[in-house]
Amino acid sequence: MTLDFDEGDELRDLRAAVADLAGRYGHRWFLEQARTGGTVQALWAEAGKAGLLGVNLPEEHGGGGGGMVELAVVLEELGAAGCPLLMMVVSPAICGTVIARYGTAEQRDRWLPGIADGSLTMAFAITEPDAGSNSHEITTTARRDGEEWVLSGQKIWISGVDVAGAVLVVARLADAVKGTLRPALFVVPTDAPGLSRTQIPMELVSPDNQFQLFLDDVRLPADALVGSPDAGIAQLFAGLNPERVMGAAYSLGTARLALDRAAAYARDRRVWGTPIGAHQGVSHPLAAARVEVELARLMMLKAAWLIDSGQDAGTAANSAKYAAAEAVVHAVDAAVQTHGGSGLSQDNGIGALVTASRFSRIAPVSREMVLNFVAQHDLQLPRSY
Repeated sequence: MTLDFDEGDELRDLRAAVADLAGRYGHRWFLEQARTGGTVQALWAEAGKAGLLGVNLPEEHGGGGGGMVELAVVLEELGAAGCPLLMMVVSPAICGTVIARYGTAEQRDRWLPGIADGSLTMAFAITEPDAGSNSHEITTTARRDGEEWVLSGQKIWISGVDVAGAVLVVARLADAVKGTLRPALFVVPTDAPGLSRTQIPMELVSPDNQFQLFLDDVRLPADALVGSPDAGIAQLFAGLNPERVMGAAYSLGTARLALDRAAAYARDRRVWGTPIGAHQGVSHPLAAARVEVELARLMMLKAAWLIDSGQDAGTAANSAKYAAAEAVVHAVDAAVQTHGGSGLSQDNGIGALVTASRFSRIAPVSREMVLNFVAQHDLQLPRSY
């Protein structure tokens, strides 16, 4: 058996193409959109036109015919250029994957081409005010009424609803027993009667907004249900492992941005005639963070490869998300410290990464829940919850 760690010319070319596109926008542009109430729709549209947003989706539905490896590479490179597209975690990775795998032919024809070219963004709604990590306690309910489905409930921490044309909503079937997860997934247009939203103010410098959703007897046609109501668990987790991989890619891109900026500063900034990067107190934290980034990337690519190969990716995807979140927290902290006071100036932009990097330890799954998963499934330890 041969292990090949060479990404190959195709992935290298993909990285270069994304870096070229993102370099025309950059971190300063991204922060300007965030601070002025703007959006990243210009970059999103251009990335979609270039075939980057749907690189993981089937060619027959407008995608690139690749997989999670390619999609993760795209997001990582966007982040390294300072303009990560958060909705890539959601629209093509979660929603696109679920619909491509479990949707009917009509659903694939209706939704996938728009997701692939960026003309449609689809949000994803699972978290609720009283059901965060414990999705078994979700109370948003779907009940049949003749030929229609009726959805009622609340969701919270839902990204990008303001730029989405539809939301993939996770609900429990009305006949499910509370405390057990019998989910079903529904595509809900954002203009559906009975669906409303409230934006959540965030201490986060990002053009991507978070929302609470309210579903008040939202009526949907029968074909809004994705896949089978009896296979909801499998369908749900088909989207959650890609979400973790893409969360890792987002973190890795941000970590690379912070380290590149810090290393450049440490090479040029001189104190008493010596570049500060010559001092181990500066260089070692940056070098340690770089090691973490490289290790996390290996796990991210492994997890993406497992998903693309149709293998169990649960441990790898969770591990990649955990490792990348730790890497970005340490990288950003070292970058701020390297810059000193200027690292927290608004003009510099590095300080804006502090909250964003810290957020990586919480979403899309907390570091504690990742450790619970590994303890239970890999170490065979008793459940603690």
